[in-house]
Amino acid sequence: MTKLVGDGPDPWTVLRRYTAARVGLGRAGDGVPTGRLLEFEIAHAQARDAVHTPVDFAPIRAQLGGLDTIDVRSAAADRATYLRRPDLGRRLDAHCDTLPATGEPGRYDAAFVIADGLSARAVHDHAAEMLRAVLDRLDGWRIAPVVLATQARVALGDEIGQRLGAALVVVLIGERPGLSAADSLGIYLTAAPKVGRGDHERNCISNVHPPGGLSYALAAEKLSHLMTEARRLGITGVGLKDDLPTLPQQ
Repeated sequence: MTKLVGDGPDPWTVLRRYTAARVGLGRAGDGVPTGRLLEFEIAHAQARDAVHTPVDFAPIRAQLGGLDTIDVRSAAADRATYLRRPDLGRRLDAHCDTLPATGEPGRYDAAFVIADGLSARAVHDHAAEMLRAVLDRLDGWRIAPVVLATQARVALGDEIGQRLGAALVVVLIGERPGLSAADSLGIYLTAAPKVGRGDHERNCISNVHPPGGLSYALAAEKLSHLMTEARRLGITGVGLKDDLPTLPQQ
């Protein structure tokens, strides 16, 4: 007897246990089933909301529980400008007076920047807990006040780190949302930060958004290892390898 499509167990069920990708959506006439279409439209709306929702640093500041913070913004005056002009998101506002004009080199071992990036949701949901997880592993490090950056791109951390006099800068930033995750946090590490650093001079830990992505504990272990090696070698980027043994997801 010929087996009809849709008759019996869905053969894609096993694969869906291991990926959030949209596989084996099925068909209804010339299109996908209504339920799958609605799931896609919801994911698309969540991605748009993640990009356009303004960041609210007040609850994040409260979650940091007493850590000193500094507020800055980029040269992008508003969200529309930020999206059209990525270059402005890489430089501090010309009138920024919350940071020293020139930092004393070596004043801090590391500076942390929490930046809205392209997903305020990722920052709201994960940044504070992620930062605390890594700070717990940096005993004895001289850490600068945490910088909270609005309308920020990754490279904004270079100017911030330079003006603070930090040997390393770590940027925790909302990543560009996709249709399977709108709350993914990215982490970028740069040694000797200064204006003009390139992407090849950074290390990146991506996809931090438990439970669907990297856990805080595993990301913090990777980051603290990279920071320790970066301080020892004085480099980040293509010259610094993540040679930490594979760790179980936590």
